[in-house]
This record gives sequence, C-alpha cells and structure tokens, in this order.
Amino acid sequence: MAEFLHALATFPAVLFTAALVVVVGFWLLVLLGAADHDGFDADVDADALNLGGVPVSVSASLLISFAWFFTVTGSVLLARTGWSDALVHLLGAALLFASLFASWRLTRGLVRPLAKLFPDEPGPSRHDFVGLTCTIRTGRVDADFGQAEVAARDGSTAVVQVRQNDGARLALGSTGLLYAYDDAGEFFWVAPFDTALEPRG
Repeated sequence: MAEFLHALATFPAVLFTAALVVVVGFWLLVLLGAADHDGFDADVDADALNLGGVPVSVSASLLISFAWFFTVTGSVLLARTGWSDALVHLLGAALLFASLFASWRLTRGLVRPLAKLFPDEPGPSRHDFVGLTCTIRTGRVDADFGQAEVAARDGSTAVVQVRQNDGARLALGSTGLLYAYDDAGEFFWVAPFDTALEPRG
C-alpha cells in the first residue's frame, strides 16, 4: 500500500493522478446535470490525434485513465528494482512518454467501436414533429387524453401524447395534424386533417 501511495505522489504518476481527479470531478458534474459530456467538442480537435468519433471528454478521460494506470504500475515496478534515485528518475521520464504513447494507442483502438454510440447527427427532437401528420392510436382525443403515431422525416416512428381543444373529434385511426408542442405538458396539440388536402408525389 505504501508503494502505491508513494507512486501516486511522485513523478511521473503524480501528473496523471491530478488529471484523473479532474476527470472524476467532471463526470460527477455530468451525472448531476451541471456539465455537458460534449461541452469541449467545439474547442478541441480530437481528430488531430486520431481520437475523433466520440466526445473529446470521453477520449481524454480514457487517455488520462490509461496513462495514470501505466505510470503508477511502472513507478511501483521501478521502485522495487533498488536502482539509484538518479536512474529511477531518468527511467521515470522515459516511462512518462512510453505511457502516453501506449495510452494513445489503446484509446485510439477503443474510440472506433465507441464511435457507434455517438452518431454525428442527433435524432429527431419533439419539435421536429410539429407540422407533420399523425395517426390517432386511442379511441378518443380531448384536452386531457390522447395518443398518436407519427413518422419523422428520417423514417423513424414514435408514439406521442396529443391533446385537442373543442372541435371535430378525432377517433381511432383518423389522421391529425400536429400544429404545436406544449413543453410544460409534454404533448402536441392536434387538429383533424383531411388527407385529400395532402400534396401528392
């Protein structure tokens, strides 16, 4: 245990120990909703290091974590050799660069499969459905109840909550037009829609 604590507090592992504390603090803020996981993407070009495809915070966290592990492990092993302090310090500098290189290679290998979890284009938002037609999926729609199925422009479908004010009642299977979204209630206002009015071709 003493060897481990000594390695954490000495060069080169101490550099990444401090960085790892920052990484852990950042992800705690993300979990609490006080920070965005992709907040650094506009400021840093990870593609320059072949670490693109995932948010900068993800690739940086992996890089720092691996470098921390390699430097701590290497420092413990160097301390057990019994070599002189001058030689251990010299090899510590070599360990720093070797750990960075190994961490970069390992992170680069991991971000490729992880990139599939972070598509470049965000999925459709609820506001994208405004102006689209939908198919009513409940027996009635009123000011308090109703659901409909809507197809996004990318072909995906979603079942959404819909509400209707006084007017022609919508029934199961009828077509409606989503004309507004209520953020507070998280539902769409819907009105009857005549499919004959829909533009052809």
